[in-house]
This record gives sequence, C-alpha cells and structure tokens, in this order.
Amino acid sequence: MKKILLIFALILGIVGCKAQTYPLNTYYGDVPEYSYMKDLDNVLSPYVGIYKATYNGNETTLYITKEEKMLKVNSLNKKYFKDVLHIKYTVKNISTGAILQDTQNVNTQDNKITSIGTLVFDNNAIDLIHYGAGCGLGGGDIKLKKPSANQISWTFSPESTMMLPGQCPNVDRKIYLPEAANLIFTKQ
Repeated sequence: MKKILLIFALILGIVGCKAQTYPLNTYYGDVPEYSYMKDLDNVLSPYVGIYKATYNGNETTLYITKEEKMLKVNSLNKKYFKDVLHIKYTVKNISTGAILQDTQNVNTQDNKITSIGTLVFDNNAIDLIHYGAGCGLGGGDIKLKKPSANQISWTFSPESTMMLPGQCPNVDRKIYLPEAANLIFTKQ
C-alpha cells in the first residue's frame, strides 16, 4: 500500500509541476518561470509560407516558419516558452540576377527576424524584431498584416542604419530588406 501511495504522490508531483499555458500576448513578467505563451487563437499560422515582392529593382523572397514552444530568456534571466514566427529571406537584383543577401542557411543572431507578439489594437498584425545584419546594422521593427489569404503587408523601419568609421570592418553596410510601409508580398 505504501508503494501505491508513493507512486500516486510522485505522479501528482510531476503533473503539478507542469508549466502553465497562457495566451500568446501574455506578458512574461506576469507568469511563473517556464510558462508557455501559446498561439491559442492560431493567429500565426496564416503567415507561414513563401512570399515574394519587388521593390527598388530587387526581388525579396520571405521564408516564414512557425516554431512552437521556443525557449526564450528575458533580461532578468527568466526562462519561458513562446510560439513565434521566424523569417529568413533572399534579396536578388532583378536586372543582374545576383543574390545580394541570403539568410536561408544563417543560424546566428545576424539577420535573424523573430516575432515578439501580435498587435491586438491593429487587427492582430504581427510584430517582429530584426536583429540586423553584421554588427546589428539594419536592425529594427517589422510589422506584418494579412490583407488577404495570399498576401501579407510588410512595414520595415530600421533603427540602426549607421556605423562609426572603423567599426565592424569587412561588414557589408547596405540594408537590403525593403525599407517600406505596406509593401505587398504575394504567397508563392
């Protein structure tokens, strides 16, 4: 009988320690460590896919994927899980066919674009952060909206557009992502 009670107590302990699940936009400071901010309303999935747009003589292709339960750590070293969108991209010069930038195989913080939440006040637009190319150049905010099933609207405002002379030598200083408001990308 003692063994049965011990096993029952152990099972209750394991189930009781399971991280709690919260809606996607829950502020991480309001929940216990290792909580999960889940896309309960499925607002991220419609954005998943490959999208293309032309801007200033370049063709930009976005590769948008969804990662469920990504481990995140805040500035106070608090750990939590969150569903996010990731964007990798290629930018190609249309007239020459030259690839200007390609992040499909980049797994570092450089050129990483990750969602940070949805904008409830803006019809659940997706808010993303771009960490910039080498040395953070071109990092900034990106907002995606879904005007139709086969399109996304892209707004990108880079915050870091300049570097000091001698800072980060051998880094391409051009920002290739379209710096535009409401640029329409079409699903492929």
